[in-house]
Amino acid sequence: MELVSASLLLLLCLCCILLASAWKSRNQRGQLPPGPTPLPLLGNFLQLDRTNVIHSLEKVSSDPRWGVVFANGERWRQMRRFSLTTLRNFGMGKRSIEERIQEEAQCLVEELWKTQGAPFDPIFNLSRAVSNVICSIVFGNRFDYEDEKFITLNKLIFKRFRFAGLALAQLYNAFPGILEKIPGPHHVGSKCSQEIIRFISERIKLQQATLDLNAPQNFIDCFLVKMEQKQNPATEFSLENLVMTTFNLFFAGTETVSTTLRYGFLILLKHPQVQEKIHQEIDAVIGSERAPTVEDRGRMPYTDATLHEIQRFSDILPMSLPHTVTRDTRFRGYLIPQGTYVYPLLSTVHFDLEEHKTPEAFAPERFLSENGCFKKQNAFLPFSAGV
Repeated sequence: MELVSASLLLLLCLCCILLASAWKSRNQRGQLPPGPTPLPLLGNFLQLDRTNVIHSLEKVSSDPRWGVVFANGERWRQMRRFSLTTLRNFGMGKRSIEERIQEEAQCLVEELWKTQGAPFDPIFNLSRAVSNVICSIVFGNRFDYEDEKFITLNKLIFKRFRFAGLALAQLYNAFPGILEKIPGPHHVGSKCSQEIIRFISERIKLQQATLDLNAPQNFIDCFLVKMEQKQNPATEFSLENLVMTTFNLFFAGTETVSTTLRYGFLILLKHPQVQEKIHQEIDAVIGSERAPTVEDRGRMPYTDATLHEIQRFSDILPMSLPHTVTRDTRFRGYLIPQGTYVYPLLSTVHFDLEEHKTPEAFAPERFLSENGCFKKQNAFLPFSAGV
């Protein structure tokens, strides 16, 4: 009898929670942007097409130009400021980031020459080259392409990034509160992340043991120096944040750049006339006797326009990372409550008919003015939205 009574009480409480949630949602709907009515607890989870989440989100979105995102927190501010400053001024008179990229580009070319013209899969060569640039900045040294630990790291990053593009991962990102409590294959990404974090943590321990506070050699050293200063008791410079900041540099940089390069090669194979124009510009500005430099960019408008069009057209990150609204916000007459997750859909920007003529076509000319100079486009967000 007691078991029946307890079960009835539990069922009654659950019904009350569902009704309260539905009532709250109903009262808020008049102020929220228009969209499908969410279910209690589940939200719009069951209304999405799991085989094409992005298309589903585009259909339910209230406004294709809704591109406002928010980020918050002192941790984010301190980490972002430190990372940008350190990367911008990296080296303190030593080798610049540009020199490291030039060195790695030469190593990549030598690796490609080894194929002797035979067919090969460029995926891991490109990934290792980009990853090595980040390793050089973060750890202070590059790795040989055949180094076992380096190969394992890049396979993990590749697997984690590929998983992030699956519909299952996008559902997980959209409904973490539900799916993180349910066992299943959607936890694969988290397992890969933990392995990458373990690699980074081991490397940090090695650098802690040899750290010279007066002569930091790389990004991790600079962060460890900040940790030792401890001038502000509320500082965010902790070991945990060092690990996660380094992880973000690898994950955000390695596969995004290498995937863009792969898409670029495939696109250029389909557009030989674009290849020819780029070759002509390279021969005229750089020639064959030296490596390209950042200064060459201003004198190569067609190449610059092509790189921008590759980023727009490939659209490798159609769904940006979530941002949280830090306070109740009025936007175009609607109320977005504090704590709401906002997901900018970058595809709606890159393929907006109002901003791009024939967006489904690959056309570097859209980034060129009438006199052939490079022209910026407002509807261009390959590096996400928000700050």
